[in-house]
Amino acid sequence: MDATLALIGFGEAGSTFAKAAGWEAGALAYDINPARRAVMEEAGVVACATAECALTSADFALSLVTADSALPAARDYAGLLKAGAIWCDMNSVAPDTKRAAAKAIEAAGGRYVDVAVLAPVHPARMNVPLLLAGHAAADAEALLREAGFANVRIVGAEIGRASAIKMIRSIMVKGIEALTAEMMLAASAAGVVDEVLASLDASEKRESWTVRAAYNVERMTTHGIRRAAEMEESCKTLESLGIEPVMTSGTVRRQREQAGKTIAFKPERTEVA
Repeated sequence: MDATLALIGFGEAGSTFAKAAGWEAGALAYDINPARRAVMEEAGVVACATAECALTSADFALSLVTADSALPAARDYAGLLKAGAIWCDMNSVAPDTKRAAAKAIEAAGGRYVDVAVLAPVHPARMNVPLLLAGHAAADAEALLREAGFANVRIVGAEIGRASAIKMIRSIMVKGIEALTAEMMLAASAAGVVDEVLASLDASEKRESWTVRAAYNVERMTTHGIRRAAEMEESCKTLESLGIEPVMTSGTVRRQREQAGKTIAFKPERTEVA
């Protein structure tokens, strides 16, 4: 990779990409949490103590922070980018949030690209689907492909278009997880887990609901806080379209409340007379 890459945020996504792509010294990484430096060193990238260290020489940057930090990161670090550098905002936030971030980046002389990540980074890694939007999307696509991303597609020049696809899709994806948790809490309390799941299996055979229920609930247990923040952005997306986010607001609450908690799927007892 000839271009210099900066990684802003080195959580699950950043560390997964770095290890899968083998960027090593071709990438400089910064995370607000100093404890992540050990993970950076393990991945072989240049571990930076400051955002300035990571950004000042970078040709493009991947912003991989939490949803609530996406706009502050763009505003705080815009002035550190060299002229013409591309800020790839890969965070799951509303179109309006991305447009506000774009203003900050472009006002400082950088170029902004709205990037939507459409699948979990595990197990897809560098094959994870990426949608790009913005006037610099073509240049960003070339840089991302050079960096090893294999599934990249431009969806338009308007900032927020990629994010709109992601946020609206998330209403279904994360909503199903929240509904599953609510269903399983009730089924477990009523002692009818097997019957409920069997009934769902009978009406939809593509995948066992025993498997699907466990997967959906695990997603919330492990990632509920992050997903709740993302779904708050989906609420903003709906509101910007003039739609009241009735169910999506409930999904935010359920994702947040379920974070870190497990649902015990107790086997049903068969009474013998």
